[in-house]
Amino acid sequence: MIRTRFAPSPTGFLHIGNFKMALTDFILAKQNGGEFVLRIEDTDRERLVDGAMESLLRTLKWAGIEPDEGVKFDLNNKIVQIGGKGPYIQSERLSIYRQFVNELINNNHAYYCFCSKERLDEVRKIQELNKQASGYDGHCRNISLEEAKKMIEAGESAVVRMKMPKEGVTKFTDLIRGEVSFENKLVDDQVILKSDGFPTYHLAVVVDDHLMKITHIVRGEEWLSSTPKHIELYKMFGWQPPLFAHLPLLLNPDRSKLSKRQGDVAVEDYIKKGYLPEAVINFVAFLGWNPGDEREIFSLEELVKEFSLEKVNKAGAVFNLEKLDWYNREYLKKMSNEELVKRCGVLFEEKYHISDNKCQIALDKVVGLEKERATTLVELVENVKFVFELGEYEAELLVWKKSDKAKTKENLAKLSQILAKLSDFSKEKLELVIGEWLKAENIGTGDVLWPMRVALSGQKNSPGPYEIAEVLGKDESLRRINQAIAKL
Repeated sequence: MIRTRFAPSPTGFLHIGNFKMALTDFILAKQNGGEFVLRIEDTDRERLVDGAMESLLRTLKWAGIEPDEGVKFDLNNKIVQIGGKGPYIQSERLSIYRQFVNELINNNHAYYCFCSKERLDEVRKIQELNKQASGYDGHCRNISLEEAKKMIEAGESAVVRMKMPKEGVTKFTDLIRGEVSFENKLVDDQVILKSDGFPTYHLAVVVDDHLMKITHIVRGEEWLSSTPKHIELYKMFGWQPPLFAHLPLLLNPDRSKLSKRQGDVAVEDYIKKGYLPEAVINFVAFLGWNPGDEREIFSLEELVKEFSLEKVNKAGAVFNLEKLDWYNREYLKKMSNEELVKRCGVLFEEKYHISDNKCQIALDKVVGLEKERATTLVELVENVKFVFELGEYEAELLVWKKSDKAKTKENLAKLSQILAKLSDFSKEKLELVIGEWLKAENIGTGDVLWPMRVALSGQKNSPGPYEIAEVLGKDESLRRINQAIAKL
């Protein structure tokens, strides 16, 4: 069975690049009838952020990417761990890591290192001056285990480093990049256990992936250079390595690595701005991948059917916000008004202190005014403000092109009389009755519909007057038109 895992560090909001890895892991598992595991890698204690674990779980739940096993929310939104291969939070697995570190030390695959930070900094400076590759110089590699234990007993602080072979080549087949090889002599002896007793990523990820029976590792290409260290650790333990797939980097439009300096990089930023999960998933899936034809709109279920690592590009993928906006607009247009009201519910409550069951105007008709024009949920809710609160506007805005105030006032007065007689205030009835009047009186369309729209919305740009009038209803529409007449 295929088992994939997403193993984020709770050091802040979920980065869009990590979200892409989670999405890919989820899709790979689901399309093969496998299992998706969520593990929390919290061994870097200095970088932990309170609430970060809850935030990333909320984000994944928002996207519909929920684990079959590992860390998740229960029905009461409490963090729980489910599955038989836990704990799934690394800080709860320290005794497990210590056991495997001791095994490496006893088998001469790892050693204690007593080098101070100052010495390591000095070595790095010398390497840089000599234009050498930076890395540990093996200073403590040949200290005997007996001597090392005496030094530890004497109170000296130590880390543990893996003993990387210094000859030969480490090869593996990447599911995206094909065969990759590294000369072992260029790979330094990585720290695998810190002096505080916590493992580094390199040891913990290998031990956990093996014990949790992970078959496929999906991660960013920045981890490619670490893969030989991990493969050598698998060999040292006598374990079968999983399959690896290194996704291309996400890039800014100038092709630099995606960073906060050029825009938002956390999924939560886009949630707050009112992007839909369907749009974000569709957009992120297409960063570095496409189905090989002209199709662009894919649901998560369709991605599970169609996605393949073979079609992932090796080159970096440009994060194009305009494309994300396009996706979001497409999904907004296709969504039913009723569903859209559900998605906007919290935003309506926050901005206007109203909900669907305590609003005199049907919110499904309100969202229908702007869903063809808005890019995000936040923009949609902001754009319908005029429905609930008519803003101030100058009388001159009511006048259409070559018309004047007197003529505009006369037309609005006649319009008010016609509307007052209507019992059916539907868009279709308004369009029919007003259209017949304009034709019979030979009045220009703009001379009436422009001031009508401005009177109803108070804005230069807004939905059409018939649509607005239907949403506002007869009484409020007449009140606003009569208010415009008074302005003129």
